[in-house]
Amino acid sequence: MVIVPLYDTLGNEAITYIVNKAELSLVFVDKPEKAKLLLEGVENKLIPGLKIIVVMDAYGSELVERGQRCGVEVTSMKAMEDLGRANRRKPKPPAPEDLAVICFTSGTTGNPKGAMVTHRNIVSDCSAFVKATENTVNPCPDDTLISFLPLAHMFERVVECVMLCHGAKIGFFQGDIRLLMDDLKVLQPTVFPVVPRLLNRMFDRIFGQANTTLKRWLLDFASKRKEAELRSGIIRNNSLWDRLIFHKVQSSLGGRVRLMVTGAAPVSATVLTFLRAALGCQFYEGYGQTECTAGCCLTMPGDWTAGHVGAPMPCNLIKLVDVEEMNYMAAEGEGEVCVKGPNVFQGYLKDPAKTAEALDKDGWLHTGDIGKWLPNGTLKIIDRKKHIFKLAQGEYIAPEKIENIYMRSEPVAQVFVHGESLQAFLIAIVVPDVETLCSWAQKRGFEGSFEELCRNKDVKKAILEDMVRLGKDSGLKPFEQVKGITLHPELFSIDNGLLTPTMKAKRPELRNYFRSQIDDLYSTIKV
Repeated sequence: MVIVPLYDTLGNEAITYIVNKAELSLVFVDKPEKAKLLLEGVENKLIPGLKIIVVMDAYGSELVERGQRCGVEVTSMKAMEDLGRANRRKPKPPAPEDLAVICFTSGTTGNPKGAMVTHRNIVSDCSAFVKATENTVNPCPDDTLISFLPLAHMFERVVECVMLCHGAKIGFFQGDIRLLMDDLKVLQPTVFPVVPRLLNRMFDRIFGQANTTLKRWLLDFASKRKEAELRSGIIRNNSLWDRLIFHKVQSSLGGRVRLMVTGAAPVSATVLTFLRAALGCQFYEGYGQTECTAGCCLTMPGDWTAGHVGAPMPCNLIKLVDVEEMNYMAAEGEGEVCVKGPNVFQGYLKDPAKTAEALDKDGWLHTGDIGKWLPNGTLKIIDRKKHIFKLAQGEYIAPEKIENIYMRSEPVAQVFVHGESLQAFLIAIVVPDVETLCSWAQKRGFEGSFEELCRNKDVKKAILEDMVRLGKDSGLKPFEQVKGITLHPELFSIDNGLLTPTMKAKRPELRNYFRSQIDDLYSTIKV
């Protein structure tokens, strides 16, 4: 049996596409509303292959009747379990090369692609994590994992697989990310996988609470002392500084966290180093993608430096290949990251053309990310091959690298950097952070509501100056800095169609959505 995760945030079109592409005849849903969406697709002859829908929550008889009218059996999870109880079968373990999951990755352009992941892929990736962290992590039955990341993604699936293999417990959050802190206090997890968006929020909240000069000085001093210990390889949560300063932060996560892993997107070195010091637990950063079953690089135990994604995991090889058009050369230790090993997927479901783009004839997966080997043997992700474009003078721009730098600006929540081959400079659409903008603006003498501040030209100028300062500090070249911005009060989201379900920017949609603001910026800025 092969599992194909579906998630409602993909949108109706993508769900229809996946059900047909993977020829799904049976689908499990939690809520009756999702069953209604699927039945609508059957009624409109969009998903003719669907035969059974299993619903977990309570539902009415009208749903069953509606299903019967279009030839779909609607049944409950309990009825399914009873059926299994009455018809016990001897378990038939899978072979290593059998498919375990077809994980559809949400494309930033075009239809989702179904990555075919085998049991060997998953076991090798899990084993590699256990091997890389042996004698330091040692998962055991006393461990508890908080599960809040999407189960449709391989990162969470691999983490849960490691937990289950060691007899550990898994607690599932309530389903509302805003209540996650309540869940952490009740569950008191020992293992807490995270994504950079959450880490940035924690970092900003801690510094936001240090709202006097003395508090800020104490926080800076305490974190510097703990960071000095980190550099010596010492991780603890029982120092004087933990008792005085960081105890409150540690308690807010339940007070028992001993292992954290971050992945899925780049995290700033400043944020990661500070939280490693403040939380006093083993905190690993990983790198990978669905196509290599989640991870292919991981921080080494004892190396608590930041600004890289660690060394290759024991299950795979990594090489860098030339990307001539961006002037990255493997001979100089820079190039596109390629992965080979038993964790590399089998290809995309019924899509030989896309498979050939990702996997070369020797079995190397071409990730589309640009990496650089550091002197200590770790890998640093420095760029992205996919979304590069040229400016009028022929300079290549990688917008995601620039956006990740600008996102560290205190009043900024989201950034979309845009450039065109007929224009000589970059511009950006900036969504200010509703939680920090007002206090940040007030310190600089600006008053008003969030909406008023977003319309204030002087506030816009101050935010642009802060972004450019951060860009300069991070080594951006002058042509990589934006020359003008527009402030937009509403977050890019999955609901408004500007983000993929994995929270990545849909660049073509953003371009179309903000076309008039982009044209205005280009017509009014003179460089």
